[in-house]
Amino acid sequence: MSATITPVDASGPESAPTPGSRLRRFVRPGTALLSGFLLYLSFPPRPLWWLALPAFALLGWTLRGRRLRAGFGLGHLAGLGFLLPLLVWTGEEVGPGPWLALAALEALFVAAAGLGIAAVSRLPWWPVFAAGVWILAEAARARAPFGGFPWGKIAFGQADGVFLPLAAVGGTPVLGFAVALCGFGLYETYRQIQVHRATGTVPRGPLAVAALSVLVPVAGALAALPLVDDSAEDGTATVAAVQGNVPRLGLDFNAQRRAVLDNHVARTRELAEDVKAGRAPQPDFVLWPENSSDIDPYANPDAAEVIDGAVEAIGVPTVIGAVVAPPTGKLRNTLIEWEPGRGPVATYDKRHVQPFGEYIPMRSIVRVFNSNVDRVSRDFGAGTKIGVFDLAGTKVGLATCYEAAFDWAVRDTVTHGAQLISVPSNNATFGRSEMTYQQLAMSRVRAVEHSRSVVVPVTSGVSAVIRPDGEIVAQTKMFTPDVLVEKVPLRSSLTPATRMGTLPEALLVALAAVGLGWSAIRSVRARRTGSE
Repeated sequence: MSATITPVDASGPESAPTPGSRLRRFVRPGTALLSGFLLYLSFPPRPLWWLALPAFALLGWTLRGRRLRAGFGLGHLAGLGFLLPLLVWTGEEVGPGPWLALAALEALFVAAAGLGIAAVSRLPWWPVFAAGVWILAEAARARAPFGGFPWGKIAFGQADGVFLPLAAVGGTPVLGFAVALCGFGLYETYRQIQVHRATGTVPRGPLAVAALSVLVPVAGALAALPLVDDSAEDGTATVAAVQGNVPRLGLDFNAQRRAVLDNHVARTRELAEDVKAGRAPQPDFVLWPENSSDIDPYANPDAAEVIDGAVEAIGVPTVIGAVVAPPTGKLRNTLIEWEPGRGPVATYDKRHVQPFGEYIPMRSIVRVFNSNVDRVSRDFGAGTKIGVFDLAGTKVGLATCYEAAFDWAVRDTVTHGAQLISVPSNNATFGRSEMTYQQLAMSRVRAVEHSRSVVVPVTSGVSAVIRPDGEIVAQTKMFTPDVLVEKVPLRSSLTPATRMGTLPEALLVALAAVGLGWSAIRSVRARRTGSE
């Protein structure tokens, strides 16, 4: 009987993986985290907008050709690398729990984008479809849950970037799409060059796609430059933004509500004295921040009296940020137009109140995880009326603080006649974090998007005056009482972005849907034929 000898692989099925193979397993997850962190670094206060391009290039390398489940996981890592540091300010006074929960939740939208990008990455023209998928995820994140949380839109990191003029073409969706497309195009260009080196052939079609993915966004931004116009179509207005400051940082600043009100009254009276003495120009109107009077002036005659005195002293219409507490029902975060000799003449109630800040969804459940929810003992309700005040002949659109992150909340004011936009805010809760600079960048993007001057009065800073081209012409320091008085251009023409509204976003979402559908059809056909 003869024996059969079977060759045995020397490595054996039980051989241990080499150190190099172990490390290679972490290359893509590490690169996903790095891509997200580079996105974070591209945001203010750092003027490193261009880092978004290598961030998307690395994300493209990480996700291209991956299975859907891997794309979801790698996308979630990228989302955590991006949003954990970007949103750290949300835990400034309430601890790490809410911050970590919010970042993890919002990173799921980036995970979904990763899944979608992996799905479309095998298609021709994949950088175009991948950029569309990113905008689809941003659109979803801006709407759900609890009305959405668009903080961290790629567009909001581009206030200093070369792509900014595209905001006037199609708003934040087109601006963000261009950045993502250019980044994915950079990776595809690199990939095609590597193919050429390996094979010696020139893949003309794919290389043309890669080159166009880089060049079209840049050319589009250059072509859009004429839309960035800060000329005074309707003359000018001299506006004063008052930053009264708060007694102390943190959630408990409202415990000294009268001190906050008195600070804004004092700064306004000082401005009136400077005007009388010729040290400052006479403003046409004055803007106070959100929460500058957390004492309801309708219910508290002493608050109304000091406000009225300050307005009489400066002698021009003044917008007051107040918390209005009706006898029954919900609180209102209200802006009040207060005129000398007439008192309150118009109001605007904030339309998009902040979940977990101004109202608590699922209060009984959330309380189990963080007792700070009980600091919000009475929820705020949302207004329904679009805010445009006629201040001494100037139509001023109003978007209160958090609302500046939402495309519709700012656009509505311009389509209803606003010649200038005001974003009164209260950032004292978030201390000296990067939050105030991230929010200021949003207002700069809105200025270009709608070709309007934007004035940002903030209780504790940074307050700023922004021209329609996005340039900051004056700003304050944080936690310093100050007043800004500037002459700004007034404009009434509408940019393409303002005219089209949500249409560009809808088209980009449709583009993503086409790519995802095409990918699904190809996948089904491949399974039927037994091919890859």
